[in-house]
Amino acid sequence: MNAISLSIRSLIVLTLTLPAVGRCHAQDSVFPHKMPEQRPKIPLSSAMHRMFDYPAPRVLDNELFSQFKYTRLQGFDYHNGDGTISRRDPSRPIRVGDTYHIWYTRRQSPVPPIGWNRADEATDAIPSTDWDLSDIWHATSKDGITWQEQGIAVARPPKPAPGWRSVCTPDILVWKGKYYLYYQAFNEPSGLRGDLCPVSVSYADSPDGPWTHGGDAIIPFGKPGQWDQNATHDPHPIVYQGKIYLYYKAAYNKWPDKRDVYAVAHGLVTADDPLGPFHKHPLNPVLNSGHETTYFPFRGGVAALAIKDGNERDTMQYSPDGVNFEIASCLSLTPTAAAPFAPDMFTDTKDGRGFTWGLCHFVNAGTPQKSYSILARFDCDFSLDVDQPGFKKTGVWHKPDVYFEQGMHTLEEHPEGR
Repeated sequence: MNAISLSIRSLIVLTLTLPAVGRCHAQDSVFPHKMPEQRPKIPLSSAMHRMFDYPAPRVLDNELFSQFKYTRLQGFDYHNGDGTISRRDPSRPIRVGDTYHIWYTRRQSPVPPIGWNRADEATDAIPSTDWDLSDIWHATSKDGITWQEQGIAVARPPKPAPGWRSVCTPDILVWKGKYYLYYQAFNEPSGLRGDLCPVSVSYADSPDGPWTHGGDAIIPFGKPGQWDQNATHDPHPIVYQGKIYLYYKAAYNKWPDKRDVYAVAHGLVTADDPLGPFHKHPLNPVLNSGHETTYFPFRGGVAALAIKDGNERDTMQYSPDGVNFEIASCLSLTPTAAAPFAPDMFTDTKDGRGFTWGLCHFVNAGTPQKSYSILARFDCDFSLDVDQPGFKKTGVWHKPDVYFEQGMHTLEEHPEGR
């Protein structure tokens, strides 16, 4: 074969091959039918690009996605629902031996709450809100469903000690063999000037008590003009990186004259000792959404459930450092005041395993005239050790009546009569 013949043959091969190469490149630049495990190196829309920022591109494979299933608790009496007994804001359950322990806000008052907007009419017997005139109670269970109330763990102290009006919204820390309860301590009826209170702490050698007062205003208020200037709520401790990480909530941009532009965020304080001093993280707030605080160790970082308030409500979020959170999944029918049972909450684990159940509350068990709250259990699959495909289904189906109960007549209603 001479040189001219070879060139002609090469030209023919090249001519036949070029369209195929072009077709191949065009096909590779289109998102594939089979879900890639990693972000493909092709031009992507913003939505498809961030899909690979989640723990898994398919939500069914996402360990930080789950449905929630709810169960009524047994063993608690609510006085026929007349609004005079309320239980809410459960702590996370802990297991000691074969027994689960929880602490929670319990109000037992002669009459139901009259509402935050009538707080100036509240007396020593008439509560303003559902969490006014409350004490912190203790209950135990063998199965997490049937509970036996054990009595008061932390009572309101005599006036004028901090918390004389109400102690509520507790959560637990286990640290070096001792037990610490952090809780909100009110010195006035909630609603009088706002929902203003600091956080106090009590400690015990046993989950059965007795509890010793350990300090007040554990989480320092912000300076005037700062987001947490006059309220620190929902203390929620975990042990992380050898320290006590205490997350908390503050409602800001409200009270007394801006209630209609209310906003909520979460902050973080850390300490080497459960009684403090606690130091605020310079990047506070660390979460821009969510009402009650729910944080837990997950893998090498911290995950947080954000509910109710904010642009990122009803999401699970994850932070590799406990500070900088990103959305890990969007959720439905989220538990209010979720208190998960996570055995590694206080072990300073470097490989948090997640959880499969916890407790929560419903604040609309009664009516605005007979307002009270009940505790409940939720089950889910945020565990790295459990695989329950039923919890990974994305559909949550309600009967039409559930939607119709949320008709236009409810537009200005609040379950607590606010």
